[in-house]
Amino acid sequence: MYKKIFKRIIDFFASLFGIILLSPIFLILIIILMFVNNGRPFFFQERPGKNQRIFKIIKFKSMTDKKDDFGNLLPNEQRVTKFGDFIRKTSLDEIPQLINILIGQMSLVGPRPLRVHYLPFYTNEEQIRHTVKPGVTGLAQVSGRNLLSWDDKLTKDIEYVNNLSFKNDIIILLKTVKKVLNSSNIEIHPEMLDLDELRKTKN
Repeated sequence: MYKKIFKRIIDFFASLFGIILLSPIFLILIIILMFVNNGRPFFFQERPGKNQRIFKIIKFKSMTDKKDDFGNLLPNEQRVTKFGDFIRKTSLDEIPQLINILIGQMSLVGPRPLRVHYLPFYTNEEQIRHTVKPGVTGLAQVSGRNLLSWDDKLTKDIEYVNNLSFKNDIIILLKTVKKVLNSSNIEIHPEMLDLDELRKTKN
């Protein structure tokens, strides 16, 4: 009952309340990032959602689009702005995902949506992560975050789906708030990493 009905109801009203409550911060960040990122405050990227349905995740933009002399984007570490580094460390860059939740593409809690090009490299067991909506936070994120290997993160995703419940979602949300407030184990964003070098080039 919770998984099929109440989880979505909670997500909808929580995201709506969050957008209203955080609207002053939302507007301030938009204005600052408009200047920092040449009029482009948001970052959009395609990610697989429930049943691998592709959607565009929304985040505050933390990197510039600077390119080298050959037209290639510079390495990520050279494009992260000082303000971008700040909003990442404080997780403020994740706020726009409340919009993804509100329109039903994401959930507050669930497996983090990774890059689309990772899809061919999951095992059959790991594919279970796409049977539920992806989340802003999840079990892997409160169990070590960037300290976990990719295999461990995906194992946590499987564990989450197999034990999905209201109680576990509340525990994960409380642990997330604690980690954000303590700025502990701040995660390197999944889009900046390779899935164990794409599973060692598919063996």
